[in-house]
Amino acid sequence: MWAELLPVGRSSASGGYRRYAWTGADAECRTWFREQAEARGMAHETDRNGNQWAWLGDPAAGDAVVTGSHLDSVPDGGAFDGPLGVVSSFAALDELRDRGARFTRPVAVVNFGDEEGARFGLACVGSRLTAGRLTAEEAHRLTDGDGITLPQAMEAAGYDPGAIGPDPERLARIGAFVELHVEQGRALDLTGDAVGVASAIWPHGRWRFDFHGEANHAGTTRLADRRDPMPSYAETVLAARREAELAGAVATFGKISVEPNGVNAIPSLVRGWLDSRAADQETLDGVVTGIEKAAREYAAAHGVDLDVVRESFTPVVEFDHALRDEVARILGRDTGLTVPVLATGAGHDAGILSDRIPTAMLFVRNPTGVSHSPAESATEDDCLAGVRALADVLEGLACR
Repeated sequence: MWAELLPVGRSSASGGYRRYAWTGADAECRTWFREQAEARGMAHETDRNGNQWAWLGDPAAGDAVVTGSHLDSVPDGGAFDGPLGVVSSFAALDELRDRGARFTRPVAVVNFGDEEGARFGLACVGSRLTAGRLTAEEAHRLTDGDGITLPQAMEAAGYDPGAIGPDPERLARIGAFVELHVEQGRALDLTGDAVGVASAIWPHGRWRFDFHGEANHAGTTRLADRRDPMPSYAETVLAARREAELAGAVATFGKISVEPNGVNAIPSLVRGWLDSRAADQETLDGVVTGIEKAAREYAAAHGVDLDVVRESFTPVVEFDHALRDEVARILGRDTGLTVPVLATGAGHDAGILSDRIPTAMLFVRNPTGVSHSPAESATEDDCLAGVRALADVLEGLACR
């Protein structure tokens, strides 16, 4: 399975993946998912929000145990973020078949659409729509860098954008969702464990900073006469680093848009996107407030106007304690070992769904901690340990 999926959407230039929502690469991933489902005799369906489901048993029976993740990527992302969870889900079902396990609850594998938000700028679109945390009207206003709207992209891919929206009936069928994911950090590498259990997801959000100046000639305009937004933006990037370091949080300006974007032109607009995350809400609020305060001071000093817009936000997620503890108990039952429980700063579909259904997460060790990069990795032994752990969890939850 891994070998079949590996070439899809891979850039020969960077070695990274460009599997963006509703593109050709996305369609190839979706075909792969359907074929994996059909090869196992599972019932395949795509819901109104573009999420794919593969079912064993009758979904209408309710109290289903669902696993899975996503197949899309960030720009030039790694091979493991998302796909490891989907591949491992199918592999875990194969493991349970070999064990002769008999399910007493319906079981499903899911591929959530547009988790990374690489094309339309909002993460977890498929799960947000399903959970009612993104309205159809809001989704219809999403636009990519080429001005193509989400409805236009869905229509071009053969899907009906008029059907998107909350799906409480589907969520009511699910008794537990367990997502396996490569760890996006080095906590497990430092403890020496191949697999861990998630305790919580840090609160996080994305803010757009628009610095409005005045376009002019780079060679003839005196420095004293300029309203150049670039220095204000640059100083704000450094301020973000300082604020995050002081608070023990993280803050990143990783995307920038410049107009008119000419080598010999002073910009009229510099637009930068801030991603910030912290262990608690108060800390995050303090970091973002400090960054915005500094940005406004820099902008005023350079005669530049500033607009700040919060484009998305996800509060702290505490995974269902009963399910988390049950997952840890199942994993520790045969070995007698205590499975590490750790928090993460990365967002996931499991976090989006957590206030609608019981959710839990398993992490597979990432020896370098690198993520959202072609250098992202996990050893085959650790990936297989993740499969066995997920199989144990599914057996413990769905074969009782």
